[in-house]
Amino acid sequence: MMKNYTAILLCLFLFLFASINVSAQVDRFAPLKYEDGKGGVLNYQMLFPDANPSRKYPLVIFLHGAGERGDDNKAQLKWGVQNFATDDYMSRYPAIVIAPQCPKDMQWSNLDFDREAGTITLKESPSKTMEMLIQLIEKTMKEMPVDPSRVYITGLSMGGFGTFDLTMRKPDWFAASVPVCGGGDISKASTIAKIPTWVFHGAEDAVVPSKLSADMVDALKKAGANPGYTEYPEVGHFSWLMAYSDPLMIEWMFRQRKK
Repeated sequence: MMKNYTAILLCLFLFLFASINVSAQVDRFAPLKYEDGKGGVLNYQMLFPDANPSRKYPLVIFLHGAGERGDDNKAQLKWGVQNFATDDYMSRYPAIVIAPQCPKDMQWSNLDFDREAGTITLKESPSKTMEMLIQLIEKTMKEMPVDPSRVYITGLSMGGFGTFDLTMRKPDWFAASVPVCGGGDISKASTIAKIPTWVFHGAEDAVVPSKLSADMVDALKKAGANPGYTEYPEVGHFSWLMAYSDPLMIEWMFRQRKK
């Protein structure tokens, strides 16, 4: 009986410790709002790495998935991005991190997705949300201590599509790209062939077929790129759990610099 009681107390302690730790990480983000002057509003959270005015820092853009859309300016912190706010990551990889929140019923990308044919066509103009994000990134790069040679983008699911979308629209911005369980227009692969890219997907993803990532990787290789591709066996849609906890990926991303 005593052994069971001790085990229960230990489990409760570990749960409480984990909860406090996650809460502390979330609290390190500052809730902010970007207004485009035309009535458009984009909520976002920002992580600032250090009170050190003598340095410039990498900028990480993190795009959440469809389930975190809304206007609470909190839900986008649910998956993945909070890893950047741990003591370990902030001490080893100090960076400015922007996590915008896509409004309900809107998308990061502006594309035609033929699910039956498995083809994606990028539309000429960005979505309204992406247009505001582009403006926010421009503003941040101008006003904050950002190292322009170390701007990174990553996103999961809907954000994985958004990652390909934005890199194809602004290929000169990014030093590295990490799309997770997303997809893109393979006909535009040559536009991002010079961006170091590491793609992640679950082999058993029933929401976003892994073929979309595999096709993009093949297209990038044909365009002369050498992308990384990690496809997790026996994993469905939640491949981001592994991707953002992978120390090799994080080390690789922050090592990249735009030439």
